[in-house]
Amino acid sequence: MFLVDTCGWIEWMIDSPLAKSYSRYLTSPDTLIVPTLVQHELYKWLYREIDPPTALTAIAATQTAIVIPLDTSLALLAADTAREFKLAMADAIIYATVRQHRATLITSDIHFADLPHVKYFLK
Repeated sequence: MFLVDTCGWIEWMIDSPLAKSYSRYLTSPDTLIVPTLVQHELYKWLYREIDPPTALTAIAATQTAIVIPLDTSLALLAADTAREFKLAMADAIIYATVRQHRATLITSDIHFADLPHVKYFLK
C-alpha cells in the first residue's frame, strides 16, 4: 500500500518535473490510500491556485483509491505520532495513516525525508 501526500498530488496535477515519479503510484488505485486530510489540502490548494474545476477533478481522482477517514483511533495514533516524531498535526495524521495501514509514504515534503517507510523525492 502507498500513500501519496498532498505535495505529490499537486506535483502530478500541475505536471511538474516530478510528475512522472508520482504517476506510478497515483495510477494504481488498488494499492493507493488517501486520507480525507489529503483530499482537504489538495482541494483547498488547487481551488486557490488553479481553479474550482481542477480541484474537483483531483478529488474525483482521489476517490478511485481507498479513502481513509479520520476516526478516533487514527486521531489518537496521530497524537502519539506527533509526539514521537515531532510532527505538526497535519503531517502527524498523514504519517499515522501510513503506520496504521502499513503503507509507504510517497512525498517531497522534507518533514518526512528521514522517517521509516518513506520514499522521498527531492524537489
